[in-house]
Amino acid sequence: MEKYRLLKEIGDGTCGSVYKAINLETNETVAVKRMKRKFYFWEECMNLREVKSLRKLNHPNVVKLKEIVRENHELFFIFEHMECNLYQLMRDRQSPLTEAEIRSFMSQVLQGLAYTHKNGYFHRDMKPENLLVSNGTIKIADFGLAREVMSKPPYTDYVSTRWYRAPEVLLQSSSYTPAVDMWAIGAILAELFTQSPLFPGESEIDQIYKICTVLGTPNSSIWPEGMNLPRSFNFRLFQIPPANLSEIIPNASLEAIDLIGQLCSWDPLRRPTAEQALQHPFFHVRTWVSTDLQDPFVPMPHQTGAKPKLELNLWDFGESDDCFLGLTLAVKPSVSNLGVVDNAPHNSGEDIIFCSGYQDHSRQSVFWPLVSPNCDVNGVPVMSSLPSPYMVNSHSSHTAIGVPESSAFCVPALQPNLLDGHLFGPMMTLSLPIQQGHYFQ
Repeated sequence: MEKYRLLKEIGDGTCGSVYKAINLETNETVAVKRMKRKFYFWEECMNLREVKSLRKLNHPNVVKLKEIVRENHELFFIFEHMECNLYQLMRDRQSPLTEAEIRSFMSQVLQGLAYTHKNGYFHRDMKPENLLVSNGTIKIADFGLAREVMSKPPYTDYVSTRWYRAPEVLLQSSSYTPAVDMWAIGAILAELFTQSPLFPGESEIDQIYKICTVLGTPNSSIWPEGMNLPRSFNFRLFQIPPANLSEIIPNASLEAIDLIGQLCSWDPLRRPTAEQALQHPFFHVRTWVSTDLQDPFVPMPHQTGAKPKLELNLWDFGESDDCFLGLTLAVKPSVSNLGVVDNAPHNSGEDIIFCSGYQDHSRQSVFWPLVSPNCDVNGVPVMSSLPSPYMVNSHSSHTAIGVPESSAFCVPALQPNLLDGHLFGPMMTLSLPIQQGHYFQ
């Protein structure tokens, strides 16, 4: 340890104390965790769960263990240095975290947790103090209670800080799963909005009571296996209906409330995994593409006249439950007279203007054939590139919106996945209904 100089103590726990230090050889600032117990053999150091897990894990959102030093029967862990933990960040802020900041932090934590679970470990002590923050980056730390996913039960029920302890642990289940980490993530997510713990129990019985006041008392339909756990008789003491999470966390969006509700489910089988949580709409709202695609019809020197422009826009029309994202794909003409693109093969499906979601007509999708004004509309070739369920023709009985009947044809929006992977790739999807239109100027 002679190459490290300890500067100040920055944390103290049951197993060890953490110091800010400097590497005298490289001038790098590090964090040194000094274990409180003595270690007389190197093998017992290497068998520590914290050592075994951190030696295996290498992820941007998992704190990096740089070195292990044993000196005079004392054990030191050398970690990368982070500015503060999430609890300190919340405590020292003058204003609450914005939802965008919360989304960024929780996305990073879930990525680190998904990686940890995938590589065979669950943390068992997720809490704000064990999430380290520096320059907008957050990392999972303190793997002292980590356990192998494939290890055999029974497991101890004395894990995690009480406020973030999953109900199956509180009720003395001996075979819990990585879902205990997901319960803690839900409690942390709620705390980031409210700046106070969601379940601040003062004892284990009071902890169960606090959970009941928020989630309501469970029963055999809500959590069948939980009714048979050793301490399930405690539920008889608390017959409480569930509270409204939106009233408890008023500054959270509906997407955040839904995610918290899923993570904090009584039944661990109903909680999403870390990978599933990352797919929740909370992490995929308010997407905005402000720049149109480049014009694919830029005239070549030997070509004359302007060609239509292909535009792709993604639109966000608010926070309605039934619509998060709208999509329009259209050909915006560069000249006043529309004509079929000369070099596009017939029956390719490329000579089509597509639009959906006009005001008050959001249950229809409208197709305009790109034909010249003098062309016979009835002679437009069938679009053979469309899958058979979407084959349409100009004799449809539906009425087009905003254009004469003779120049458009419609299909009801009964096949919402028209653009999903068939023509334009998996990244383009169609969401209906959309409440605003006016896509063509």
